[in-house]
Amino acid sequence: MENPIFIGLSRQVALRSQMDLIANNIANMSTPGYRAQNMVFTEYLALPDGKQNEISEVERTISQVLDYGHYQDTAPGPMEFTGNPLNAGLAGPGYFGVQAPDGETAYSRNGIFQINANGELVTGQGLHVLDEGGGIITIPDEGGPITIGEDGSIANEDGVLGKLMVSEFENLQELEAFGDNLYKTDAAPQEAINTRVKQGMIEGSNVKPVLEMTRMIEVSRAYQSTQNMLKSEHDRQRSMLQRLTSNN
Repeated sequence: MENPIFIGLSRQVALRSQMDLIANNIANMSTPGYRAQNMVFTEYLALPDGKQNEISEVERTISQVLDYGHYQDTAPGPMEFTGNPLNAGLAGPGYFGVQAPDGETAYSRNGIFQINANGELVTGQGLHVLDEGGGIITIPDEGGPITIGEDGSIANEDGVLGKLMVSEFENLQELEAFGDNLYKTDAAPQEAINTRVKQGMIEGSNVKPVLEMTRMIEVSRAYQSTQNMLKSEHDRQRSMLQRLTSNN
């Protein structure tokens, strides 16, 4: 396979990955606490086989496209008032701690909570919301409605019931997204000194729909352009082979 085809195919693979990411962003533009994911591209340089001594230093490398990874847009989403006492938005860079399905601690910006049949505070997906010590938070039937302080403390008329785990991280890009708008990381969480919990509010998605739709159109056009280039290259090679065989 010739180098132009290698280069074109590498670009198409990267564009497909970018399109998947854009589609996921659009699908989550109404998901509370969702943060848009973006693609990081890098250039891969390779020497053509058997050509090292036949071409100049400038022409010695072949440039290919690689989708190096993803990064999250850490800009805050809009704060939306709901009035629901079990809703909590985060003003600042912190994340709520929740118990992932595998039992490990995961992190989320989605503060839409509810109380399950066992009186435990859980997410909309039924995952336990953790307290500052990593334990489960129980909300008793008696004691009246709960209040959530800006420091994450949960109380009712009978006193303090617990305190939400709210963690900050030195580098937010170390948080790896996985299902249901959750993040995981091996980095040590830090005390949330720059984050305030806002009861009765949720943070909306920070996805910008117009921007994502524009990117989708651009990626689609780039993919089609690359496809046209590959077709032209195939046609060129076929024509060349036909001429060579006809001369023989």
